[in-house]
Amino acid sequence: MTEKDKPAVLIIDDDEAFHTRLRRAFELRGWEADVAASGKEGLTRARETGPDLATVDLRMPGESGLDFVKSLRELDATVSIIVLTGYGSIATALDAVRFGANHYLTKPVDVDQILAAYEGIQLSLVGDAPSPTTVPSLARVEWEHIQRVLTDCGGNVSQAAKLLGLHRRSLQRKLYKYPPTS
Repeated sequence: MTEKDKPAVLIIDDDEAFHTRLRRAFELRGWEADVAASGKEGLTRARETGPDLATVDLRMPGESGLDFVKSLRELDATVSIIVLTGYGSIATALDAVRFGANHYLTKPVDVDQILAAYEGIQLSLVGDAPSPTTVPSLARVEWEHIQRVLTDCGGNVSQAAKLLGLHRRSLQRKLYKYPPTS
């Protein structure tokens, strides 16, 4: 396989350890991988490399991942974009899709999950996407609802707790937990 035949991925994440690990994992699977630590740097790299896939961290210093998704979509309508975040919720997933992302994954995530999502994107473009068969757990739905309310409150924990009918400390304990996996 020549360099031109390899699929290319652009990883935009300000966490150096994470994007280095992800880059190596893609390269071990035969991908050409490039990284950027900011949206501005990511757009420059996207212009240079023309990636097939871009993974974008939602929260970065400066320009948000959503702003970058919008800019990248305007630059290249054919690139598959997967938004990655440690702060996943239904509200942010909807925002990501509205801004032009093809898929949304919550961290911690590994390269196999990203490649499965990419494969799903490719299948959906052809019209062969499998229908979803899993139903999220009640714990996952509760966690996403809490995240949506917190987002609607602009991150104000006290206001979100009041709207949810919870004590502020109880809400903080729930927020410190990792999101349920299913």
